[in-house]
Amino acid sequence: MATKVIAFVSVKPGMEEEFIRAAAPCIAASRSEAGVLRYDLWREKDGERRFVFDELYTDQAAVQAHMASDHFKAFGVAARNLAAARPSITVTEEVEVSS
Repeated sequence: MATKVIAFVSVKPGMEEEFIRAAAPCIAASRSEAGVLRYDLWREKDGERRFVFDELYTDQAAVQAHMASDHFKAFGVAARNLAAARPSITVTEEVEVSS
């Protein structure tokens, strides 16, 4: 069953571009992982202007493989110094709706 992960990250003021540069290699590598259907980075237009990772995986095993990857771990180390707080992460599963 497909799994969607949505992660909100607040970045320290003035560190936005550095955060994007740090995220870019992780995003590129993640998009080529087996089981990754979508891996995108967004930024809120208003308010806190948090960054939003929008990730879609074939299943929970693909999520676990992604979290164990070297590029994800390297980004986590880099992001730790750029983030203003711990990310807010929501993991969801697909809901089958018949018409």
